[in-house]
Amino acid sequence: MEGESAANEQPIRITADMLDAPRPVDVRVDFERGMGYAPPATLMLIVALGAVFGWQISTGALASEESIIAAGALVRERIAQGEWWRLLSATVLHGGVEHIVGNAMSLYILGKASEHAYGTRSMLLIYLASGIAGSVLSAAMGPGPSVGASGAIFGLMGAVMVLFWKHHHQLMVRDKRIGVVVAAWALFTIGTGLVTPMIDNAAHLGGMFGGMAVAWTLRPRVLARRVVFLREQQ
Repeated sequence: MEGESAANEQPIRITADMLDAPRPVDVRVDFERGMGYAPPATLMLIVALGAVFGWQISTGALASEESIIAAGALVRERIAQGEWWRLLSATVLHGGVEHIVGNAMSLYILGKASEHAYGTRSMLLIYLASGIAGSVLSAAMGPGPSVGASGAIFGLMGAVMVLFWKHHHQLMVRDKRIGVVVAAWALFTIGTGLVTPMIDNAAHLGGMFGGMAVAWTLRPRVLARRVVFLREQQ
């Protein structure tokens, strides 16, 4: 009986449809992979800020409050009089060596991450929009004068925050400390601003929210690698 049952069994034919059936694939992009040490837009911005600071020193723009205002600092009264260009000019000026060195270091770290994540053009868009957003809130909250690129830099931080929050299921971060470092830097800067009148927290918060808003509308370039890999797997 056993031999007769075995003889009656029919072999299963393997078809092309069975072989081509899609398989579930869970692929995450290694965020740090391919991140270079010389992001062009970030370095360009740092060089530009350094050049402007050199101009400030050579022209005596740091000599007094009146001179920094004449150079383009953010002053609410002047903006109300129609000098809207100050919303942008203030973001390329700095109040001293420590100010620009600290901003340059932060810009390199956050600019590199943002440029890698969103691409050069999108990173510059985030930076510009964040700088203006920071200036707008700064002018709304205080009379000024105010200068510095930190509003735009906080916007880059906001963009990185959006990236990891909105697309966390598509990204793999090898060094989890990157988020802790960014958060600690932001909290320290804002906390310092609460006890130091010279630090413009309104510009920081305005820039951060501006950067988050712009980044929310963008498709990160870094995720394109995941799309390509998924297509190869199918």
